Amino acid sequence: MFERVLVPLDGSKVGEAALPVIEQLVAKLDPGSKVDVTLLGVITMLRHWVVVGEASAPVSYSEEELKIIKDRVMDYLVKKGETLKEGGVNITTIVKSGNAADEILKTADEVKANLIAMSTHGRSGLRRLAFGSITDKVLHGSRIPVLMVRAPEGTMNE
Repeated sequence: MFERVLVPLDGSKVGEAALPVIEQLVAKLDPGSKVDVTLLGVITMLRHWVVVGEASAPVSYSEEELKIIKDRVMDYLVKKGETLKEGGVNITTIVKSGNAADEILKTADEVKANLIAMSTHGRSGLRRLAFGSITDKVLHGSRIPVLMVRAPEGTMNE
């Protein structure tokens, strides 16, 4: 059985599609079963654009700005974990920065997860080629099972 589950979240309703599935899985386990869920947020944008008139330039976030962003991501993860805690799940929250797929795979190894549960945005064709697919990269790079949950239709544009 899956005792250590990694759930990457990106702050969107689409990204949260895996949470109800994890709740259902935990609810079906025998009473007293222990499940550890790690909620992971990855900050992928380490720069922002400064525009002055018609000129623009990428500028790295300062340490203070990065700390504010990480704190906001952590608050979001803690809030999302509260409903899972009610079901008797042990929740850990982690915030990292870098390439999302790489950080998901590294974190899965670090926490010794035996399942990665993540949502898919359902992109296909040219949109998938243009944006890439984090889920696809994780699926093909993982040594453990990956549960892909397709987000409900109404959330695709959120």
